[in-house]
Amino acid sequence: MSEDPRAAHVVRVLKEAAAAHERMAADVSGIVAAADAITAALKAGRTVFAFGNGGSAADAQHFAAELVGRYERDRKALSAIALTTDTSALTAIGNDYGFECVFDRQIEALGRPGDVAVAISTSGKSPNVLRAIGAANDRGMVTIALTGRGGEAGTFAAHHVAVLEDGTARVQEVHATVLHVICELVERELSA
Repeated sequence: MSEDPRAAHVVRVLKEAAAAHERMAADVSGIVAAADAITAALKAGRTVFAFGNGGSAADAQHFAAELVGRYERDRKALSAIALTTDTSALTAIGNDYGFECVFDRQIEALGRPGDVAVAISTSGKSPNVLRAIGAANDRGMVTIALTGRGGEAGTFAAHHVAVLEDGTARVQEVHATVLHVICELVERELSA
C-alpha cells in the first residue's frame, strides 16, 4: 500500500519549517538586541507599538497581547499596543490620508521618545510600514524591523531581524517564533 501523498506533503512542510528555524538559529544576535531594547524601554515605563499588514498584523496583535497579558509567567502588565486594531482610526486615516499613512499617523499621535516601534513585514517594503518606521525614528523611538529576505525596512530600523527564507509562510512561521522568544526574554528579565 502506498503512502498517502497528503501525509508526505505534511511531512515535507513540517521539515521545511524546522529547517527554516534551524537556519535562523545560526545568528540570534538581532533577536537578543531587540529583546534587550524592548526590556530597557519597558523598564523605563515606555510603550511598545507593533504593526504590520495581513499575517504580520496578526503577529503584531499576538505580540502586544502577550506583553499586556502574559506569555508564560505571572507578572505585571506591560505597556504594548498593536496599531492594527483600532478600525475607526485605520479607516478614517486610510480614507482621509491613504492606506500608506495608517501606521505613521498613529505613531505621530501616540509615540514618545524612548518608546519602541516593532515593524513586521515579510517583504520589508510595505509603504505604510516604511512610513511608520520613519515617523518613529523622527520621534526618537527605538525601531525594530522583522522582515524576510530583502526590503528596506531593516535598513531604516535600529534593530533588524531578517528571516532569510524565500517563502512567505516560512518567514511568518519564524517571525511568530522570534516574537515568542522575545516575549520569553523580556518576561525573564522583568520577572527577576
